Amino acid sequence: MVPGRRLQLAAFVVCFIAYSVLSHYSNANPKSRNLGTALSFAPMLTLGLILIWRWSGALWALLAAAAAAWVLHEFWPLVSPNFPVVYLIQECAFNVIMAWSFGRSLIKGRVPLCTRLADQVHGPLSAQELGYTRKVTAAWAIFFLTNMALMFLLFELAPLRVWSLYVNFLSLPLLALMFALEYAVRRRVLPEVKRSSLMATVRVYFTNPR
Repeated sequence: MVPGRRLQLAAFVVCFIAYSVLSHYSNANPKSRNLGTALSFAPMLTLGLILIWRWSGALWALLAAAAAAWVLHEFWPLVSPNFPVVYLIQECAFNVIMAWSFGRSLIKGRVPLCTRLADQVHGPLSAQELGYTRKVTAAWAIFFLTNMALMFLLFELAPLRVWSLYVNFLSLPLLALMFALEYAVRRRVLPEVKRSSLMATVRVYFTNPR
């Protein structure tokens, strides 16, 4: 990995950890509503403004930022007491999108998402690999749906700090564990297949247009 990429990765990790710690703090501390509200909207607004900047230019991005700031200012008293709900919607939306991405590729006539990724890493695929990657695609769809259901149940039934611990400190490690388990199972089920690194698979997934 080139030094520039390492620096970007390090910066991302630091920002992610800081965001998770501050998010958990705001959820666990009733006096941190303003911080929690700001953090809950930050990812969506940042992503939205970046996309507007790329698609329409800086002027439209600035106008969108001004409009978002005005809306937040007007509705802040209404949103602030309920900012954990914004977190919940954001987390559930991510898992729904991911589950849909994997699940829809299983529809007849489509190529399963994991099949497409495996073909890019070390294709062409054998019949055994085609069957395996289809099952893995279904497993990923189930994983994201299960993760979403667990988040929702914890939000409804457990103290807010418990839900926050899961969302901020366990959800991502579980995602990494799923990658690692699938890789381990693949090595056992398909021992004769050329082995690609775990990072190669992850890299192809996140750079592959879906």
